[in-house]
Parts: sequence; structure tokens; C-alpha cells
Amino acid sequence: MWKIAVGFAVFAGLALFILSKGGDIDMSGEKHGDTTPVEAPAAASSAAAPAALPASATAPVSASK
Repeated sequence: MWKIAVGFAVFAGLALFILSKGGDIDMSGEKHGDTTPVEAPAAASSAAAPAALPASATAPVSASK
């Protein structure tokens, strides 16, 4: 039983050490009402719009008979 407690303490200490060395880590939970603007890259926004398909490409196969 004592091995479990020691293992937990070692693991918790290691986790806190790694988190403290990780930089800017926010452990305060979910943020509601965050107004930080998020900008999409220009290349991704132009690629997101699909090209227009010809009418023959959108017709079902059974309708061509």
C-alpha cells in the first residue's frame, strides 16, 4: 500500500515539474466571453471555397438514362 502512495507522490511531483517548465500554461479552466480575435491564414480561406461543378457532375447516375 505504501508503494502506491510513494508512486503517486513521485508521479504528481514529476507532473508539476513538467507543467512548471512548460511555459505559459493556463490551468484555470474554460474561458467564456473571450474576445481574442482569431485570424485564418489567407491561403486556407481561399482554399475553403469549393470550385463550381458543372451541372453534369452533380446529376445522379440514374438520371442520365
